[in-house]
Amino acid sequence: MIDSLEGTQHNKWKEISAEVEKASNRIKEVVFKTAFEKNAYLSDRFKANIYLKREDQQVVRSFKIRGAYNKMSQLSLEERKRGVVCSSAGNHAQGFALACQKLGISGIIYMPTPTPTQKINKVKKFGQEFIEVRLVGDTYDDAYAKAHEECIMRNAVFIHPFNDYDVIAGQGTVAVEMLAEQKNLDYVLIAVGGGGLLSGVSSYFKTNSPQTKIIAVEAKGAPSFHTSLKKGHATSLSSIDTFADGIAVKQMGDLCFELCRDAVSDSLLVSEGKICSTILDLYNEEAIVVEPAGAVSVAALEQLDDIEGKKIGVVICGGNNDINRTQEIKERALLFEGKKHYFLIRFPQRAGALREFLESLGPNDDITHFEYTKKTNRTSGPALVGLELNDAKDFDDLIKRFAQNGINHQHLNNNPMLFEMLV
Repeated sequence: MIDSLEGTQHNKWKEISAEVEKASNRIKEVVFKTAFEKNAYLSDRFKANIYLKREDQQVVRSFKIRGAYNKMSQLSLEERKRGVVCSSAGNHAQGFALACQKLGISGIIYMPTPTPTQKINKVKKFGQEFIEVRLVGDTYDDAYAKAHEECIMRNAVFIHPFNDYDVIAGQGTVAVEMLAEQKNLDYVLIAVGGGGLLSGVSSYFKTNSPQTKIIAVEAKGAPSFHTSLKKGHATSLSSIDTFADGIAVKQMGDLCFELCRDAVSDSLLVSEGKICSTILDLYNEEAIVVEPAGAVSVAALEQLDDIEGKKIGVVICGGNNDINRTQEIKERALLFEGKKHYFLIRFPQRAGALREFLESLGPNDDITHFEYTKKTNRTSGPALVGLELNDAKDFDDLIKRFAQNGINHQHLNNNPMLFEMLV
């Protein structure tokens, strides 16, 4: 087990790389060797050779089992008897639970109370009789605090989701499999939240394929690494958008940041709308089901310059998507693509006003939302109207027809409270 790293940055990468190779042997009987294959659809679209590392096909549908098992398999007999504890809102809990079951270690998992039942049931399925799930508080921070209290009270071992060298080494085994399949990669795109996956993979590539450019990718609403790079140290964000929950952290690990800061060639941000559009695109075109964190690296491809003919590895880090989020994902995607628009329409309270509005719509414009209550003692009344366009380019013509027909309207798409009310 690694307690600390000494020496130059290159020495640290080399030491982590050696531990990654040990971890690869340690976890091979438990972890799937996931596919790393060329994707024809994306390769044709970007005129490059794009290979997807499919951690969505992992036994727990994310890479998290790699780090959890590598850490826990090295615990002493005395530490195993004391038991293990973790806090998680999803993927780490599933990896932790399976590791407990495989190693026969008793574990307690603290999860936020609003965690979907589907995720809780998956955790229980993987952990079987070896784990206990406790729901506390409303946020991950609440669960994290309770987990630490439990560790102190029971003298148990806390299994961190990312900020631990043995966890980092386990996550880095993704890179071992990638380089075994494909040499001379020009780029590797990796999602980053806490930084465990990025730290392990980048350390291994810097040691064994230093010419490969590592690109870190985050959701625009939770730019912990991007902000930390600008500040020069692991920085806590005051608030984040938790939509891409698998990578939504206020502060990445300080151990992770020190390994990553000089290993990456670039740090890219992707909007939540673009992530949603990519989720739907991967499903519709390739039947690949990914969670928001799993889509973010693919979503960043179009931000890369001069990639024609290049060899690119893209890590799809997870596929634990909740079907209950489908409508929200579709709505965000349509708004991002400019195909969905909301208006406040002020209708004159007279016969024929609605007909005039309908005549202003194009032949392919679809009304998806209409909310109106007739007001008393007023000459006009407002209606909340949602329109789905066949093509984003139709928007300008729609606004022109509104003007020509005297439709009193206010465009609401940039109102941040609107989306929360409607979806």
